[in-house]
Amino acid sequence: MRGGIHTAKAIYKYMIPHSRPTLDQSDFDGVLKVIKSGHLVQGEQTAGFEKGLSSLIGVKGGVAVSSGTAALHLSLISLGVGKGDEVILPGFVCTAPLNAIHYVGASPVIAEIDRRTFNIDVNDLKRRITKKTKAIIAPHMFGLPADLEDIASLGIPVIEDCAHSLGSRYGDHYTGGIGALSIFSFYATKVIATGEGGMVLSNNDGLIEGIKDLRDYDNRESYAVRYNYKMTDIQAALGIAQLKKLSPFIKKRKEIADKYGRIFHDLSIPVPFVPKDREHIYYRYVVLLRDAELFMDAMMKKGVVCARPIFKPLHRYLGLSGYATTDLVWEKAVSIPIYPSLTDHEVGVIANAVRSALT
Repeated sequence: MRGGIHTAKAIYKYMIPHSRPTLDQSDFDGVLKVIKSGHLVQGEQTAGFEKGLSSLIGVKGGVAVSSGTAALHLSLISLGVGKGDEVILPGFVCTAPLNAIHYVGASPVIAEIDRRTFNIDVNDLKRRITKKTKAIIAPHMFGLPADLEDIASLGIPVIEDCAHSLGSRYGDHYTGGIGALSIFSFYATKVIATGEGGMVLSNNDGLIEGIKDLRDYDNRESYAVRYNYKMTDIQAALGIAQLKKLSPFIKKRKEIADKYGRIFHDLSIPVPFVPKDREHIYYRYVVLLRDAELFMDAMMKKGVVCARPIFKPLHRYLGLSGYATTDLVWEKAVSIPIYPSLTDHEVGVIANAVRSALT
């Protein structure tokens, strides 16, 4: 879920970008070690990354793949989703889940979102369930867990989309450990980065083994349609190094979010809503403003790139109407830079720019 970047003409020579990876010497050393080893493709590093993430989340196993989209695709196949089936997902999300549904020939059913959390509206979700519903994709938007308990209680296989939520908690559990399957993305600007890459996690051994079989097509006794969805050991080494820094990454995000929260509180603008039973990791800091375009223009002129957190809602791509809440949120939502590599000086520049742009 990469989001759109506002492209108004900049006045400042130096711009604080909307997002960027957080890399240090440990990342460089891990990648260099793999390059020097001469074993670049899927191997020990990939297996180590799978073990590390599945152990953190508290599930039986994981399968590292080439992207978050590949993880979604293989998850749907493993659940037997295909032509004639329906998959419910929220409309305020990037097109990756929509693509994966179409890859398997199923029909997407778009649900409304909750205005407070930006996650799927469970009441609207329930109204859209039919006999054809084969799965639910539940993204944890911007780092805040969706209503997992209510969604899981519906008796339909749930794929947790944790592209934004690695390290967040729902009650006593990390997101990614409750659904039938969970998927993660490690794109360059995600919570941890491997450049490109993704992973599927599950407590179901059969699902994990099936996905492992599907991600690689070569050297098989019998033929079946399989995919070239492997992760390289270069990516996995970077993932291992990044995963070790997850806690300080999240701590830094929360510290920045606290600073932003005080500013918006002073300006009487609602801050991101966090239910008491959930932990928000602030992958994105998203607020609803009266005039999003005007604000983004003002921030750009002060050297800060803000963005619409979702480029366009899915129902608009599909020519559907009747999604008033999603439309309202999309029109007013703005994502303000928040990531671990922001310096204290940059956070100060952003804070001052926000105050200036809104007063």
